[in-house]
Amino acid sequence: MKFQRIALLASLLIGMNNIAQNAKIERNIVKSVNKNLDASIELLKKTVNINSGSLNIDGVRKVGELYKAELDKLGFKTELTSGEAYGRAGHLIAKKEGKKGPKFLLIGHLDTVFELDSPFQEFTMLNDSIMKGPGVADMKGGDVIIILAMKALKESGALDEMSIEIIMTGDEEKSGSPIELSKKDLVEGAKWADIALGFENGDNNPKTIVVSRRGSEDWQLTVTGQPAHSSQIFTESIGTGAIYEAARILNEFYLQLAKEKDLTFNPGFFLGGTNVAPNEDLTGGTAFGKNNVVAQTAVVHGDLRAVSPEQLQKSKVIMKEIVANKYPKTSAELIFDNEGYPPLAQTDGNMKLLEYYNTVSKDLGFGAVEAVNPRNAGAADISFTSGYVDMALDGMGLTGGSGDHTIEEMGNLNTVGVQAKITAVLMYRMMQQKKEE
Repeated sequence: MKFQRIALLASLLIGMNNIAQNAKIERNIVKSVNKNLDASIELLKKTVNINSGSLNIDGVRKVGELYKAELDKLGFKTELTSGEAYGRAGHLIAKKEGKKGPKFLLIGHLDTVFELDSPFQEFTMLNDSIMKGPGVADMKGGDVIIILAMKALKESGALDEMSIEIIMTGDEEKSGSPIELSKKDLVEGAKWADIALGFENGDNNPKTIVVSRRGSEDWQLTVTGQPAHSSQIFTESIGTGAIYEAARILNEFYLQLAKEKDLTFNPGFFLGGTNVAPNEDLTGGTAFGKNNVVAQTAVVHGDLRAVSPEQLQKSKVIMKEIVANKYPKTSAELIFDNEGYPPLAQTDGNMKLLEYYNTVSKDLGFGAVEAVNPRNAGAADISFTSGYVDMALDGMGLTGGSGDHTIEEMGNLNTVGVQAKITAVLMYRMMQQKKEE
């Protein structure tokens, strides 16, 4: 009995020592973030002022070089890849392999929607914490948060034990083609990793986090009718014409699919008439027709957003069935673009990771966090990890702003330190949990 009591006491003392050590490391993480926060804000300002529109190859690489230098200092093995094969700048990849805990994939992106011809090129401070600038929230703020969190893990002594791959893509806003080459590094990183963390800005609410993102896929509808004098429309030999058939198809899309939760299918433009000429990039075009001529051609271009692969596939089947049920004397073709973003489906693993994240946020005094409505979170690079990792969260970047993808884009700099602390402590706890299992 005496030896059993001694063994129990020793076990309790070891447990207490471990708890104390863990608490000390977490305090050191917080101290490190506080110490390095001002320098991180300066890095953010510097990179926001560098134009890195997706098509500005030199600008994207320049931003990547600055972030690469920061990660080099922390002991990561880094590389700026070439994107020549898919017409973009390439990606920043940083990796280190430790011996403890799960393998983490951290995802950011270097590019913005603001190209060199945009009037929005530099940041301004609206007050002491709100920065207005191109890419401040989407997502150079998130990139800086990744680096700040890694620095905190390094200075607390936890980083060297961890296995982490950081991928900051150079074409998130305007993907290179073919997309299987553009996103190859992300997919390979996901296959390697156990946990994926994305540092987009979610719905700009620091009290929410993304456990599910809708995918995005383009579609093009082309309809052909029988041209004739308008007096002959609806006759057996002429039928309805292309515009009526296209309208029928769109209306049936609405009637049969609009009530599907979290599914959207938006026709972005519609051309119809005797002759139509869409632009090559399907952003518009020209149409010619007369009010006394039955329309021969109609072209519609749109997107389809679904919250899961199953929902996406089901919707595509229904849309094709609608197209096949044609009006007289018409024909139609519906083509889906396989270059889109897949959905990040909500999984039990993602919800479990949200629980961990929520606990860390509350423990650090930042309050509870809940899942964002997927309707408020667009497609993002983390979607390419779906089906490969056990757990995934996104929206961990700079929040509290507004105006994404517009010249009013803003972010709250007060959230840089908050998000970095939550990120680093979450990763440390996940490592500790894995060690104890």
